[in-house]
Amino acid sequence: MKKTQISIPALLLAALLAGSCSQKNTPAASASAASMMPGEASVVKNQELGTVSQTSPPQVIQGDSAFNYVTEQFADLRILRYRVPGFENLSAKQKELLYYLYEAALSGRDIIYDQNYKHNLRIRRTLDALVQNKRDRSTSPDWEKFMEYTKRVWFANGIHHHYSANKIMPEFSQEYLAAAIRKVPAAKLPLTKGESVESFIKWITPILFDPKVDAKQVNKAAGQDLIKTSAVNFYEGLTQKEVEAFYAKKENKNDPQPVSHGLNSKVVKENGQITEKVWKVGGMYGPAIERIVFWLDKAVTVAENDKQRLALQKLAEFYRTGDLKAFDDYNIAWVKDVDSQIDVVNGFIEVYDDPLGLKGSYESVVSFRDEEATKRIKAIGDQAQWFEDNSPLLPQHKKKNVVGITAKVITTVVEGGDAAPATPIGINLPNANWIRKEHGSKSVNLGNIVHAYNESANTGGSALSEFAFSQEEIDRAKKYGSLASDLHTDMHEVIGHASGQINPGVGTPKQTLKNYASTMEEGRADLVALYYVMDPKLVQIGVMPSLDAGKAEYDAYIRNGLMTQLSRLEPGEKIEEDHMRNRQMVAAWAFEKGKKDNVIERVTRQGKTYFKINDYQKLRELFGQLLRETQRITSEGDFKAAQNLVETYGVNVDQALHKEVLQRYSKLNIAPYSGFIQPKLTPVVKDGKVVDVLLVYPDNFTQQMLEYGEVYNLLPHYN
Repeated sequence: MKKTQISIPALLLAALLAGSCSQKNTPAASASAASMMPGEASVVKNQELGTVSQTSPPQVIQGDSAFNYVTEQFADLRILRYRVPGFENLSAKQKELLYYLYEAALSGRDIIYDQNYKHNLRIRRTLDALVQNKRDRSTSPDWEKFMEYTKRVWFANGIHHHYSANKIMPEFSQEYLAAAIRKVPAAKLPLTKGESVESFIKWITPILFDPKVDAKQVNKAAGQDLIKTSAVNFYEGLTQKEVEAFYAKKENKNDPQPVSHGLNSKVVKENGQITEKVWKVGGMYGPAIERIVFWLDKAVTVAENDKQRLALQKLAEFYRTGDLKAFDDYNIAWVKDVDSQIDVVNGFIEVYDDPLGLKGSYESVVSFRDEEATKRIKAIGDQAQWFEDNSPLLPQHKKKNVVGITAKVITTVVEGGDAAPATPIGINLPNANWIRKEHGSKSVNLGNIVHAYNESANTGGSALSEFAFSQEEIDRAKKYGSLASDLHTDMHEVIGHASGQINPGVGTPKQTLKNYASTMEEGRADLVALYYVMDPKLVQIGVMPSLDAGKAEYDAYIRNGLMTQLSRLEPGEKIEEDHMRNRQMVAAWAFEKGKKDNVIERVTRQGKTYFKINDYQKLRELFGQLLRETQRITSEGDFKAAQNLVETYGVNVDQALHKEVLQRYSKLNIAPYSGFIQPKLTPVVKDGKVVDVLLVYPDNFTQQMLEYGEVYNLLPHYN
């Protein structure tokens, strides 16, 4: 659906100040500012602002007992909500800043769909049209299965599973889909120029139903061409060798401040020439990025201080120019802004969805600092040099001067792109090693997200009771499990990713370790957390009551790494997702290396498998040994060692154990994956100014996805 070419920033500014709708085919506001008496406040109702009029007061939540964290469950997914405590205590200016950052975050929604797969936007628009077509709604099994499939696509930001990267196969019939499409007016379908409805049906059917067509979004299997066998939309018409050679010419391993080559572009071969299509204003994804920049420019006008203002300006400059040096300048400015209560992650950030670990997926997390909860994580960050000095790393791999680690717990306001609906619980940025070494990093724990996960865990069956070996283990988990998990996340992000250094003249991990870089980095950070979660230092600095909390984390990590995370796989699959690979790699290595001393014991009781830790201190020593080795591999750029470690311990699955885990999980009514409906912000405008922002908690996933599909529908079908 090609949009009329208009000046979006001018239109949006006029809409914000007037509260009226001016784009074609947009419902007129029922109570625009223009129709109100002078000085009268209004809630802006405008699709260009991504808002809807308030017909009733926002939902007021007095406590957790009145808040429904779980809204629905289907397939392998559970849809949750999270609260935003403390929002009401922010100033009107802070709320206005959050609103602009909220709009910037959501304006990139189309980008992540297109990045994940080149046909995703047409497919999503088709599914949206079918859901909205009231003439096709029914109570038939096909309709129910169609809705389940559609919600899975929304959750995954595309037709490939958000975690396994496998194509999501529909359970409704091809005939049902064809009949449903024919019932939709042609003008509502994402047809290309000159395309008939029947031709469209013929095109979309194999893409959805043929398991061999673009079967894997991200393939990381050893020995295969990872570019040709991955459906992710970062490369086109190229082989893995061609891509690697293209970037090898750009990279200088002796550059002490290398830019992140390839982070913000798609690589294509046109007329025999390899070129990059840069994601920027006026380039690829231009209309969506232009909208992001508009809202960032608005945010600059209400920034909390000069440092925050500078960071936002530099982020907008990066989006305008596509210059990766500008992105580094932004990251440095962002790291230096340690005083602002409001914060945002926005950009092409994580590279997990690129089989070569180069391309950044669009994501955004908008938040404000939780002052009270930050005391715990700050206490860890303040001791970063002590942790580095006392780590089991080889001396030459330790940082002599750990600088600028800013640690905090944040209250998330909205997440977008690759961070939603599925979300991280901890973030450590920037990713560039040289910036982290010279300027520091920010490490955060998403406090209210973690709280929502913990609250939702109280519904359904108990995986702990099913898979924990003993009542002692269960009791310890109930007493210390939440704290232990928080501490692990804190240390993983704060001191894990920030620890260690690369040897002079050795390239970045993405250059040297290639497709194993992400797994190795996550494993290295996990090992830092595991080594120190059993250290008396945590008790000494007051963040942990006793080492029993560390034991609870060891129990949980081994149980998950060797067994329970297998519930996320289909029978016969290997592990390909980086975080799952790293957890099994760490746990399986420790299990094998500790067999001589029976450190971890595999026990069968009444036909069920358990893993029991017999010696926590020896297990800590093993974690320390593996930490030293993973850092050596990273510091020296030892690709063969990384490949051997990951492929030996992190990839293959014990199929008999996997079958058992799936059978045991099936009785618990627990979905292995969860994600969130986002809170909704609505500005209140008075005399042309935002005087307040209302926050409400939607509880209908389908409704939010359809609304997003209308409001943030910014890109053409193909980019």
